[in-house]
Amino acid sequence: MDNIVSCDCEVIHRDVVDNVMKLMLNSDIINRLSNLYKIYSDPTRVKILFALSCEELCVCDLAVVLNMTKSAISHQLNYLRTANLVKNRKSGKIVFYSLVDECVKEIIDIGFIHINEKNCKEDL
Repeated sequence: MDNIVSCDCEVIHRDVVDNVMKLMLNSDIINRLSNLYKIYSDPTRVKILFALSCEELCVCDLAVVLNMTKSAISHQLNYLRTANLVKNRKSGKIVFYSLVDECVKEIIDIGFIHINEKNCKEDL
């Protein structure tokens, strides 16, 4: 944190500021985006999402893969389903879960690329 650089002037670059203000997202969109990233902030949920990016799985399968109880997995799946990140499909008595779309996997993939960049390793 010793390398923090700050601006010592009072100059406002009005054209740049005006342009960014026109492009700025509204509060509702910002809050929704922030909440999306909060979901990804939990390691268990990220593990579930990663597992589901590999294969469609039922709760029992996920419990074995993650070495967790079915109850704990079900709780997180409910959270992920409410957030519209996973969907389910019933086949007889078995309920299979999968990612709602490719974007969910892409968020994980992009995060993985970012944390593995040479410059970011020093920050962690």
